[in-house]
Amino acid sequence: MASPVAAPITALPAERFYRTAHFFLILTSVLTLVSTGKLDVFTTLLAPALIVYKGYRWSRGYAAELAQATATRLVVTYVFLFPVDVLFVSRNLASGTSNSVLYAALLAAVHFLLFVTIVRLYSATTDRDSLFLSMLSFAGILAAAVFTVDTNFLAFFLAFLLFGVAAFVGLEIRRGAKGAICPPLYSQAGRERRFHRALALAALSVALGAVFFGSMLFFLFPRFSAGYFARTGLRPALMSGFTDDVELGQIGEIKKNNAVVMRVKTGSAINYPLLRWRGIALTNFDGRRWTTLAKFRVAHPPMSDGWIPLMDRREMQGRTAAELHFTVLLQPVASDALFAPAHLLMLRGNFSGDAGTYYSSARNSYLQSDSAGSVFNPARNFSQIRYDGVSLLPFARPPQARTASTDYPDEIRSTYLQLPSLDPRIPEFARRITAQANNPYDKALLMEDYLRRKFAYTLNLSGKPGQDPLAHFLFETKAGHCEYFASAMAVMLRTLGIPSREVNGFLPGEFNDLGGDYIVRASDAHSWVEAYFPGTGWLTFDPTPSAPDSGTGLFSRFGLYLDWFQLAWNEWVINYDFSHQLVLAKNVRQNSTDWTQTVRDRFRKLRDRGMSELTEWQGAHARLRLFFPAALVLVLVVLRFDWIRRLFRWAGLEWDSNRPVTQRNNPQLASRLYAELLRLLEKRGYTRADSQTPGEFAASAKLQPELISPVREFTDLYARARFGGVPCDAFRLRALLEQVRSAPRHR
Repeated sequence: MASPVAAPITALPAERFYRTAHFFLILTSVLTLVSTGKLDVFTTLLAPALIVYKGYRWSRGYAAELAQATATRLVVTYVFLFPVDVLFVSRNLASGTSNSVLYAALLAAVHFLLFVTIVRLYSATTDRDSLFLSMLSFAGILAAAVFTVDTNFLAFFLAFLLFGVAAFVGLEIRRGAKGAICPPLYSQAGRERRFHRALALAALSVALGAVFFGSMLFFLFPRFSAGYFARTGLRPALMSGFTDDVELGQIGEIKKNNAVVMRVKTGSAINYPLLRWRGIALTNFDGRRWTTLAKFRVAHPPMSDGWIPLMDRREMQGRTAAELHFTVLLQPVASDALFAPAHLLMLRGNFSGDAGTYYSSARNSYLQSDSAGSVFNPARNFSQIRYDGVSLLPFARPPQARTASTDYPDEIRSTYLQLPSLDPRIPEFARRITAQANNPYDKALLMEDYLRRKFAYTLNLSGKPGQDPLAHFLFETKAGHCEYFASAMAVMLRTLGIPSREVNGFLPGEFNDLGGDYIVRASDAHSWVEAYFPGTGWLTFDPTPSAPDSGTGLFSRFGLYLDWFQLAWNEWVINYDFSHQLVLAKNVRQNSTDWTQTVRDRFRKLRDRGMSELTEWQGAHARLRLFFPAALVLVLVVLRFDWIRRLFRWAGLEWDSNRPVTQRNNPQLASRLYAELLRLLEKRGYTRADSQTPGEFAASAKLQPELISPVREFTDLYARARFGGVPCDAFRLRALLEQVRSAPRHR
């Protein structure tokens, strides 16, 4: 059995401070790994619980639970079990990732790291064990950095840095006390608390200084993504349920997830009624599932500046309402589709995942598009990607669509009028609700309005849809979520001979005015309809009723601040490279120039106004014109004779001398009063040499008779307070100073 920690060690200076800091260092490392969300539930719950339990036993003064030999045997045993973890346990947890073999090995290594940390923690008895635990904790932080780039990691890393500095400061003081020639004394509780506060302040100062200077170096030297880990997708889960085909009811499950899928930075809110983040356009419906027949994709290579053109402006039919420039931060999704509003002109981003800067990566990327207007990333979206884009927003309700021809091209007719075997009630229902319209466009409007008014929105579907879920929705439940509404309208438009398709993507989401971006969550997943009108093109219709608003409040606003910080973290830390450095330098230079010019203009205005008011005042007070020359002469005299410094010195002495007796009994006050005595004597011609002690100066100086007694008494009182530990008698010293000051001057 391991022997308990010796009692004298616990009495060493900084022992409690060191043990507390070291415990929180280990706990922070484990919590950082757990907070990534990449570990299994068993490890997530058990590892922190064991650390906290050991912390409780430490605080109660218990000895180590495991002997060193037992701990070594446990670690060696786990080494033989490590392949089992890699091949079975972690491999099962890593299924569905882009590189399951590498990810399984990483998970198994983290399991081994946590096991060794806990075993060593329960057997630690020496400073060497503490250093080893500190290194294991740092390895845990590095593993968490591989798992995640979220802002949660930043908070835990700052805490780890603080506890790390505190632990090593306490360790060094503890080592010095143990190796001292004179044994350390048991300190009083009050002094120990002050000592611990001083150590905590020192550790905090060092940690903040390290963060500050580290941040400066980070922004001065841009980060380059390189190496094998930079190109492997290590995220174990895809955040969105989007795939290249959609079954009725699938999006309803996605909408129950509140995770952030992407952030779209536009700078300001977009006043466009049908703003949607368009993803996949689906063309074929078999009664339950939408798929796309547009399998042929066209490749779009990048230009020299990295922009990838996807459509010519001249190809757009109808008028343009606005041109939108945006930036998307897209999380990993289960589809290679990219999301953008309306008619996409061009994109630029790090789609390929190559190492290097954002713009060099953009020049190595290429995209694909199909005939339905969907844009795809051949490199897949297994990791977070960032891309800029330009889109054209058409008029939502163009009046010329009412006069559109019904002579559709053969390609449009063959692709977008396909229908499966339907319940005969569906075509009849479509004709009945659109009977009042005399053109395809008005029929689409009537159908959209009818579904929005007469049907209800719900995520909780009741009853069994059977073999025909569309008929079940239209004639029985009359309630559903977006893909039911979109499918119903698209199918009914086709029964009327109007080409249509279902489109899957996202609603705009919540606009954050702090960051100028839209927060798009999985719950914003949406389906809508696009119908074709010759001469106008594809127009958007959304028959889904609006979902109830969740409301806003204090916590909602706080969430916007957190999201703004997350956006800034992703943009200026995770994606920081040479191009960001150029933008930052340009902004700093421009802002400094603007600020300097603003200060100059404001100073010039204040100067001109002051001179004008002063001239007017002098004109109104002619007799006071001599005041300013006299005031100037007075200021020069004050500066010449150093009266201001003397005033502050006198005020300081008065303040210190009138403080309570317990605060005046210190050698520093005596030294200041003695310095005042030397200054008075120097003005009379008595200067103390640097080699003379105060006593030698008082005895050897050829003072005038009126100064001998007060100077010698003053010197004696000063020596006692300064070197003998006697309380400083400030009142007597001040009285002696007055005697010296008031003594007559002999020539």
